[in-house]
Amino acid sequence: MSQPQTIIDKLWSTHEIVRRDDGESLLWVDRHYVHEGSFHAFAKLAERGVAVAEPGLTFGVADHYVPTRGARQSTRRDIANPEIARMVRQVEDNTKRHGVKLFGLDDPRQGIVHVVGPEQGLTLPGLLIVCGDSHTSTHGALGAYAFGIGASEVAHALMTQTIWQKKPQRMRVTVDGAMAPGISAKDIVLAIISRIGADGATGCAVEFAGAAIRALSMEGRLTLCNMSIEAGARCGMVAPDATTVAYLKGRPYAPAGAAFDRAVEAWSKLATEQGAAFDREVNLDGAHVAPIVTWGTSPQDSLPIDASVPDPARETNVERAKYLRDALDYMGIAPGKKLTDIHVDRVFIGSCTNARIEDLRAAAAVLSGRTSKVPGLVSAGSSLVKRQAEDEGLDRIFRDAGLEWGESGCSMCVGINGDLVAPGERCASTTNRNFRGRQGPGARTHIMSPAMVAAAAVTGHLADVRALLGSRKV
Repeated sequence: MSQPQTIIDKLWSTHEIVRRDDGESLLWVDRHYVHEGSFHAFAKLAERGVAVAEPGLTFGVADHYVPTRGARQSTRRDIANPEIARMVRQVEDNTKRHGVKLFGLDDPRQGIVHVVGPEQGLTLPGLLIVCGDSHTSTHGALGAYAFGIGASEVAHALMTQTIWQKKPQRMRVTVDGAMAPGISAKDIVLAIISRIGADGATGCAVEFAGAAIRALSMEGRLTLCNMSIEAGARCGMVAPDATTVAYLKGRPYAPAGAAFDRAVEAWSKLATEQGAAFDREVNLDGAHVAPIVTWGTSPQDSLPIDASVPDPARETNVERAKYLRDALDYMGIAPGKKLTDIHVDRVFIGSCTNARIEDLRAAAAVLSGRTSKVPGLVSAGSSLVKRQAEDEGLDRIFRDAGLEWGESGCSMCVGINGDLVAPGERCASTTNRNFRGRQGPGARTHIMSPAMVAAAAVTGHLADVRALLGSRKV
């Protein structure tokens, strides 16, 4: 009898074409997402005079460089910065030349690639998905094997619809227990990274399992898998279940009718089998997870909001003490300071991590009837999310609170579209990374959930959202 298999084993084996003696396997790619940053790969195709191998399996999205401030949807093409305009024009030209579908600025479905893929039903259970962006791990929330690739690999995937990879180790993170009110998937994943470290899942494909994970909405699972890469994982995934099926039914690119029923039957077989072995197991009690914020320059520098930042003077390990001093110095925080005593200069709600409708609702629930003490920007994950939020009146809540309601795109997460946090400014952000200069040269980023960013906005400092909730729901 064959050995019980994990979902990781199943997805790998169904896509493996051949394995070399050095352990590298050639994998078939079901979906290849490209964006403005993929221009290097398209240039390689032009140099060789070849076309995209499978244009019907390749999808382009304009997201990283597109403007998200100071323009209406109808005028977003009027990009003042010539370099940014060139980047947007390149993805339009490259996808048109090769017959690749583009969700561009003229498309009402435009948004961040990791929001658009699931939203459109392009991301499906059982698929192998690649993109020249590390947060491609997001798509694993639907039971896909999804990971980011480099520029040369993007070119290889465009030319061959395949990718060479070495099979990673298998890791399972089980989160059981019921989460308390005000706790979100962002808090769970920050708690995991804080526990195992930024390199705790290096070389691993991670399956997230357990009662607390199953209780998450699809939006929460997308957040969770999005940040698996911040623990060093190759990818993260959640086995498909009833939540997955309900999310995908009726999506534009998802199967329909009898084909959907057949797909659901196939998806149900992807679950990890009883007794399947993992190379590493991590367990967490979701009932003990508190609202979490980062204090340093890595997602692993995370603590519950009622804690104080570390004091290097109390650290016996010399290297660790130096790391703490350097991080605190960059962040401009005194050793031992209470997190709730740290003031912020601005807030940002957006990114492929936390810019879906559930995220915007959570932030709006806190901001409703209140005023932000600091400026801030809210950028929806897609144009469809933006319109839904407007239909629900969420944009008015953000505007009434004093925040800017922007267009959809990566925006201030990475700052390459011109939306930056000023040098020395401190930003409470729903993004996924907080390394030095991530949101702009000298910017100081504190990562947290949308509700926690809203709490920071109305108080002017890092704050426990639970004190602001009362009977409100997030």
